[in-house]
Amino acid sequence: MISIEDIEADAKSLEIRDGAKAEKKKKKKAKSSAAASSAVGTGADDGEDDPNSVQFTNGTLCCVGKDWKELPRKVAERYASEATRVDLCYNELTTLKHIGKFTQCVELVLDNNSLGDGVTFPPLPNLTTLTLNKNKISDTEAFLSQVKDSYPKLSFLSLLGNTACPNELVLKDEDDYQRYRYYVLHTLPGLKFLDSRGVSDKERTEAARVGKFMKVVTVTAEDMEAEFARQADSGAKNSASQFSPLPQESRNAENHRGTIGTCKYVYFGRHSEGNRFIRNSDL
Repeated sequence: MISIEDIEADAKSLEIRDGAKAEKKKKKKAKSSAAASSAVGTGADDGEDDPNSVQFTNGTLCCVGKDWKELPRKVAERYASEATRVDLCYNELTTLKHIGKFTQCVELVLDNNSLGDGVTFPPLPNLTTLTLNKNKISDTEAFLSQVKDSYPKLSFLSLLGNTACPNELVLKDEDDYQRYRYYVLHTLPGLKFLDSRGVSDKERTEAARVGKFMKVVTVTAEDMEAEFARQADSGAKNSASQFSPLPQESRNAENHRGTIGTCKYVYFGRHSEGNRFIRNSDL
């Protein structure tokens, strides 16, 4: 017969075992979390990401979707001497710090990041392909100036989805886009492929002829907001805006600037297009 004391002893023993098991499970979970945190890192800002957390195959370094704001220093130091292709798509890059270590890189993919006009493009003497689709580059002239100096062997460039590239993705027409292509090809005559299509000999010749006159000037939303804020702070309703070619102030009607004179040319209607359909019998 089982006594009350035996039941209480068994219950107490079971409680102790359950407590020990729970404590062991808790410690194991904490250890696993710490290991995962070490592998993933706390972000690229501290540069402590594990180089083994990325994929490297046949010279291609794949770092897609890491939410990095910059390439971690440890990753760059580990693969810089071996990588010939670097893919950093779908991150939050605002700087290209440590990219300059990849001196053997021939292809750099930076699509879907947050790279803007303030970014510095480090020299890569062997780079032939650069894709920057869907970033925040708006100053075409400054960008091309950097690229021309930093990547002398560049033959493939893509800027689709940036304000600097006026195409259907940013609600521009074909004429705007063609002018942009002429300007880019004038600055970078070595390009063989720009954005979505190759460069023809005819296009290259035309770019050499008129490309320098095709500079595309864009006004960013930040510039417009700054201008509106300036006007609001000045308190002058009629203050001139740098984005408007017309004067804002009104002029007295008596202070006109018109002139009057006699026209030297007299029109007799001989060259009128309508006269082609009128016969003498109709007059």
